[in-house]
Amino acid sequence: MTAVVQPVSWALTLALFVLTYLLGSLSGSLLLGRLRGVDIRTLGSGNAGGTNALRTQGWRFALGTVLIDIGKGALAAWLAVHWMPDSTRAWAVYAALLATVAGHVWPVFHGFRGGKGAATLVGALAVAWPAALPVILAVWLLSLLSTGYVGLSTVLAAISLPLFALASGAGAIRIVFALVVAALLAYTHRANLARLRAGTESRFERVHVLRRRKARR
Repeated sequence: MTAVVQPVSWALTLALFVLTYLLGSLSGSLLLGRLRGVDIRTLGSGNAGGTNALRTQGWRFALGTVLIDIGKGALAAWLAVHWMPDSTRAWAVYAALLATVAGHVWPVFHGFRGGKGAATLVGALAVAWPAALPVILAVWLLSLLSTGYVGLSTVLAAISLPLFALASGAGAIRIVFALVVAALLAYTHRANLARLRAGTESRFERVHVLRRRKARR
């Protein structure tokens, strides 16, 4: 029986990896852009994510983009949590989440040029690791309000994930997952970090609370 079950188990695991990657490849901004006749990768920062969607297409388009990207991350995580075989579930769920984020960053349906993976990660964590979500969202929001930089805030939020994993005793699999995700988001935001060092990074002044308070003094 074991000789029969194991190949089937690994085949299902591999199939779910492929499926979650394909789900990740469904980019919200690019799908909505086709309906509008635009490719936001040719506008603004050239990124197919929610921030560039907001700056170039407005808040409704950006909201649709973020909802799709979060939703596909949540769906991929649900499929992984509920359909991964027992023999591989402990680690395969988190490998599938990485596949989903990788699909968003390098989407097969859009010439392997996608977004940066943050919204998709949020959706995935909401299902597979909900305890981590308030921490990274709090770090992201506090950083955004104090600096006004979306990219920097996202990188700091990503870095907080492995710190949370270590502090909460999350276990080796989640710690490795968190480290890989943090490194991946730092990589996808490397242009933002370079512009930040050069002093040319765009800032969302409306949410930059600290600067507004200084200006009133």
